[in-house]
Amino acid sequence: DDGLAECGKYKNRGRDLVETIRQIQRRGLMVSAGFIVGFDSDPPGIFQQQIKFIQNSGIVTAMVGILNAPAGTRLFNRLKSEKRLVDRVSGDNMDCSTNFIPRMDYQNLVNGYRDILKTIYSQNGYYERIKTFLREYKAPKERKERVSLADLLTLVRLTWALGIREKGKRYFWKLFFLSLFRYPQRFPLAMTMAVYGFHFRQIAVNM
Repeated sequence: DDGLAECGKYKNRGRDLVETIRQIQRRGLMVSAGFIVGFDSDPPGIFQQQIKFIQNSGIVTAMVGILNAPAGTRLFNRLKSEKRLVDRVSGDNMDCSTNFIPRMDYQNLVNGYRDILKTIYSQNGYYERIKTFLREYKAPKERKERVSLADLLTLVRLTWALGIREKGKRYFWKLFFLSLFRYPQRFPLAMTMAVYGFHFRQIAVNM
């Protein structure tokens, strides 16, 4: 019963926070966020909870890392007193390392972390998140500027890279035409995010 109650709390908090993020997006602001896994309080389902939250919120630039304890912090001192420190902080919270013994089985933590990255940075997951963002985002009114030759060349290059050369190009073309015809004012932003996604996928591939 306690477990079910705790799960309900997570769901309610998640729904409230998603709605808050959408309200921010509707006011013409983009939300970027960093997420951490590896806390002592993380339940076994934390990985799927984070995936669901990130996807539902439409936070396109979502970064996820494994918890580390920097020297001098309260967390570092507590873990030191519990004799759970194992090494120095690497400085890279995306290299699957941590400088303390987590409550969760370490291999389960790493596997769950990798699942998050591979899911949210996959073409399907990432492009769906852009669509969610475009649906909610209300771009501020700006003075229209002429499209320059440099802009056109940039569009040609990214279309070649993401719409011709990359595997899974159908996801790009669905976003391309959706943003072009349904959200024309947000088309440049959608294409910029598509390029970000290519970079994120390189990170996920190397995990």
